Amino acid sequence: MAVELIGLDADDTLWHSEGHYEMTQERYSELLAPWVDKDEISAALLETERRNLKIFGYGAKGFTLSMIETAIGLTGGEVDGRRIEQIVSFGKELLDHPVELLDGVAKALEDLSTGHRLALITKGDLFHQESKIAASGLAEIFERVEIVTEKDADTYGRVLNAAGVEPTGFCMIGNSLRSDISPVLELGGAGVHVPYHVTWVMEHAEVDDAHPRLRRVESITDAPEAVRRLGAQGVNGA
Repeated sequence: MAVELIGLDADDTLWHSEGHYEMTQERYSELLAPWVDKDEISAALLETERRNLKIFGYGAKGFTLSMIETAIGLTGGEVDGRRIEQIVSFGKELLDHPVELLDGVAKALEDLSTGHRLALITKGDLFHQESKIAASGLAEIFERVEIVTEKDADTYGRVLNAAGVEPTGFCMIGNSLRSDISPVLELGGAGVHVPYHVTWVMEHAEVDDAHPRLRRVESITDAPEAVRRLGAQGVNGA
């Protein structure tokens, strides 16, 4: 079956995101340097984020709350109001940061839309993601925009059912093996992995490079050709 619907991730696939979080964490570590070293701060913040995901979900707001909670814990409650205020300002800057498209995104989407339906499938805070999608100038090219709480096989299954597409007619393009590729392959769809230069540790996963429905490319500009090849062979690998 030919590829009918192409799903695209947003953050770090269409526009820059994780790099802003990385820079924020550097500033956060400097803020807490009087109490704790950088490695301990990073480990503690990651553990807090893991614990809070089921409560706050993904995105800058949950990240900010996790930074505040971690700061209080690491300093034994000694962190002062000025520093808490600074952490809040870090979160606001993440929320207000301009949307910066990756090189080649506009042309790649134009090519992908020829002969295919496109869906934007992203997770994170609803308000923030809607704001970024609007600011990107890309919204009109997508038939569907799905902002979800998690990207797993069940979520993709619901999206495909709503779109009236079988898994074998679906291909997902994204930078996260854990969220964008692995669950789609599990369903029987295809995936094109477009790595970003930095990936959040909780998005790491292992996927067999030899998987017949997986293509790895260096840039989003290579994605249309990868999808074409998947469609030519059939996403079942035939």
